[in-house]
Amino acid sequence: MVLYNVTVSIDLEIEGEWLEWMRKTHIPQVMETGCFLECRISRIQAEEEGGSAYSFLYLAPSQDKMDEYQEKHAPRLQQDHAQHFGGKFVAFRTLLTVIEEFKAP
Repeated sequence: MVLYNVTVSIDLEIEGEWLEWMRKTHIPQVMETGCFLECRISRIQAEEEGGSAYSFLYLAPSQDKMDEYQEKHAPRLQQDHAQHFGGKFVAFRTLLTVIEEFKAP
C-alpha cells in the first residue's frame, strides 16, 4: 500500500468555496482515475497565519497505481486546482509506503 498525502494551506477568505469544490469536484475526479481505494480529509489542528490547513490522504493499492496516477492524471488535476485557486493556497505532497499495519483487537 502507498499513502499519498496532499497538505494544503488555504486562505480563509475562500476556505468554504474551496472545500466544497474539493469535495464535489476534485476528489471525485481523483477517485475516478481508478488509482486509489479511498480518500480521507482531515483538518490540521494548528493555527495557520491567514489560512487553514488540510490533509488529503489517498490510499493506493500499489506503487504501480501511484506511478500511473502521477504520470497520467496528476499534472492535469493539479493544473485544474491551480487555475481555480491559484495564489490562494500552498500545497505539498508526500508519499509513504506502508511497511506494517497494526489493528485494534
